[in-house]
Amino acid sequence: MPYVTSDGVSIHYELKGQGSPVLLLAGLAGVGASWGPQINLFAQHHQVIVPDHRGTGASEHTAHDMTIAQHARDMARVIEAVGRGPVHVVGSSTGGAIAQLLAIHHRELLRSATIVSSIARADAFYRRQFDMRRRMLTDSGLRASTEANALFLFDPKFIREYPEQVQAWVNTSSARTFEPEIGFARIDMIVEHDAFDDLPSIATPTLVLVGERDFCAPPYFSSELAERIPGAEFAILDGGHFIFLEKPELLHDTVEGFIAKHER
Repeated sequence: MPYVTSDGVSIHYELKGQGSPVLLLAGLAGVGASWGPQINLFAQHHQVIVPDHRGTGASEHTAHDMTIAQHARDMARVIEAVGRGPVHVVGSSTGGAIAQLLAIHHRELLRSATIVSSIARADAFYRRQFDMRRRMLTDSGLRASTEANALFLFDPKFIREYPEQVQAWVNTSSARTFEPEIGFARIDMIVEHDAFDDLPSIATPTLVLVGERDFCAPPYFSSELAERIPGAEFAILDGGHFIFLEKPELLHDTVEGFIAKHER
């Protein structure tokens, strides 16, 4: 399995497919495989780079330097190790926050950036939500917390129509080992993320996407991102926070159309 060392920490990544490179950045769980069907969809026409964030998956399990800025540096090292830059980066939620800092501080490594279901900085709602998630983990454990999280990570319509898929996600997510030091550090890093003032410096072609029934990072966050990033395209899609799992073809085709405009 390929690894790169970034500031003393081993970062694991996988490669799949051939073509122009697409870097998929996962959400808070940090595990690249959580992109599910998107990996094979993008691999039809691209070399897909799928890393595990530091502290997660097959990357080194450490809480050291658990910040969005450090994750952006880690992903820059991954791009350089693969040797296929500049890349199209697609980041969901926490991955979208990392994509923002890649575009701000490592723009030479990017062809385009797609930011899905993310935020520029936390507000009172977002802080309250993650305070609740932290307390659920502390008081009730991983299983109960994951069951609760499904209620706002998935579109209510999707839960109604595909309850077995939601339960499968709960079962898989609950089976992972929860390491409190890492888990709470990851919650802290997304709540502390603040790229708001630097967004106007982004020169990378950018697409901002969000599900209209995203109750984790509601659409006003994405609207704010698109307004702050010069020339950004913006679309609200039919789905929730996990739109990449709920409507895989819709999400993929929307991003693929954007990428096609910025191939070179």
